[in-house]
Formats: sequence, structure tokens, C-alpha cells
Amino acid sequence: MLAIFFSPFVLQAQSATGDIPRLPDGRPDLQGTWDFRTITPMQRPQSLADVDVLNETDAAVFEAAENVRRDRDNFTDTTTTGDYNQFWYDRGTELLDDGRTSLITDPPNGRIPALTDAAQARNRVRREQAQLAEGVEVRPLAERCIMGFNSGPPMIPSGYNNNVQLVQAGGYVLIHNEMVHNVRPVKMNASAHLEVPRKWEGDSIGHWEGDTLIVETNNFARDTAFGNSSANMHLLEKFWLIDADTLGYEFTITDPTTWEAPWTAMFPMQRAELPIYEYACHEGNYAMAGILGGWRR
Repeated sequence: MLAIFFSPFVLQAQSATGDIPRLPDGRPDLQGTWDFRTITPMQRPQSLADVDVLNETDAAVFEAAENVRRDRDNFTDTTTTGDYNQFWYDRGTELLDDGRTSLITDPPNGRIPALTDAAQARNRVRREQAQLAEGVEVRPLAERCIMGFNSGPPMIPSGYNNNVQLVQAGGYVLIHNEMVHNVRPVKMNASAHLEVPRKWEGDSIGHWEGDTLIVETNNFARDTAFGNSSANMHLLEKFWLIDADTLGYEFTITDPTTWEAPWTAMFPMQRAELPIYEYACHEGNYAMAGILGGWRR
């Protein structure tokens, strides 16, 4: 059902040849700042297990309820201090225009496949190490301002800083995420990946298939935006212009040491009017000293 509804859109978008900006060499000009905020869930909620797409009325009801649920100014949990108030969030307020109930397009149930036994064991060890807080090395990567929430790779909509800037120059495509101001270079003239040194964002090489930019990334140092992922993750990303102001983005994750099957997500990005701003994560990261000091005390 979902595949039937969505595949024609994807195929049409990836083969767009109409009025889109192009570089002097004829390649699509993907450059600019792109905004990918949305409240469409990554995974289909269990309450919508049999619903691939919401109609206009149901979508409005879902959006209203979801915006109330996520409003941090409504925070009433007395067991914790919470985090930011609503002013600091920029997750958007609307579903994708097509009304899908998940960003995941494969598997058809809109859910991330089950974790392998090895991944579950790995996660238990990580949680135990993090609770000990013996040093910064065992704290989560986002908490350490190394990899940030939505920056990935792959990119996923999150609470704020849902912006990415693309630059095409000198045989490279640069993917500059506003979150943790991470820059990932994609080598367009390489035929093989660098095996060492392994990097937090992996090693990315790219090529064109028609008007679609294909980026393959592997050789990760460890997990990325997905805390469950491993250094063995293989990431396949696709970028294409749906129109002059809409960028299609799709990724497929294959990691047999983490998930029982590959899975794919897709969502469009809108051209942003404002530039990217510096995300000074390390400069404001006073929480790390408090976390380690509190545990040691």
C-alpha cells in the first residue's frame, strides 16, 4: 500500500528533467541551504499500524495532537528537570504534504527492523558504561558534541537545527550540517573508500545516476546519529531536485550486526531563506563537567 502510493512519486522526482537549476557542466545545482523539519514520525506509530497515509482531516487532527504532546511548555513530569522550553525548539508543526505516517518507506510497515541479539548486547554494555560515567569516552556522542542528533549521517528531522548546506566544488560535494556544524566531504572522483583512519562521519564517495546524486558511506568510527548503529553500517544516500526549491533525500541503512534487515527512509527538504548559523556545542557544554562531577561525588 505504501509502496504503491509512494514509489511513483519517488521515481518521478529522481528523473526530473524540467526547470531545475544546473551547473555549467549540466549537472543539477543542489547547492544552497535546505530545511528538513517535519513532525512526520520516523517510525509509524503503533496506533496507526494499518494506516499508510492520512487524509486531510485526519492529518489535521494528528498535527494538533502532536503539537500539544511535544510542547515543552506543557512539561509536567516532576521526576526530572526536563530540558529546554518550547522557545528553543524548531521541529516544525506539520506533516509532510503527502500525509505519510512515517518517514520510513521500507519495510512497508513503516517500522525500523528488529535489533539483532549482538546489537542488544552491545547496547546493554554501552548503557552500563554510561551509567558509570568514568570518563567522557563512555558518554553518548551527542552529549560530547561529536555527532549531533539529526546530522547523522544519515540526516533525520529532529528538535532543532534541521538545516543542511550543500556545496559542489572541485570534485567534491560538501554536506554541511547546522547541528554540531559538521562538514562531511563527498569525493566524486574516488573509486574506493579509505579504510583508515575511520571517521565519526565515515568515508563518503559519490557519483551521478542521471540527475540523482548517489553517496555511499562506510568505515565509520562507531555509531552515528543512531545510537544503535555500529562501525559496520553501510549507508546509501540519494539527493535529487524535485523542483527548483525542493530537494529529495532518501537513505538506506544496511548493518547486519545491528538490524535484522536493511531499511529505507525518504523525505523532501525545502530551500531555506536564512543561512546556517554556528552551533557552538562545545563552547556551551557545561553539562559534561556536571555529569562526571556529580557521578564522582
